[in-house]
Amino acid sequence: MEVLFNTDNNIEGKERIEAYFSNKIKEDLTRFEDKVTRVEVHLSDENGDKGGNKDKKCVLEVRPQGLKPVAVTSHDESIEKAISSATKKMTSSLNTLIGKLQKH
Repeated sequence: MEVLFNTDNNIEGKERIEAYFSNKIKEDLTRFEDKVTRVEVHLSDENGDKGGNKDKKCVLEVRPQGLKPVAVTSHDESIEKAISSATKKMTSSLNTLIGKLQKH
């Protein structure tokens, strides 16, 4: 499973975030590794230098084999929390999707 990161110019510490969360995302989605080819992580700070509540955005886009991409979005006060929340949402979405496929 390949994990790719895309960030806007307002995100600091991109390398650190990529190194830590690439492994974390792979761990959290490990049970889907035979069904998922790629995970794209899009990170942005919607308010930039202005600050604000829950202005950090994480969009996770997963590419399951032979299916359309699945995407979830999470907003939070830190990039770390936004990524964690998006990963939980994605796990739930994949559980639902794979469960439906296995029933047919």
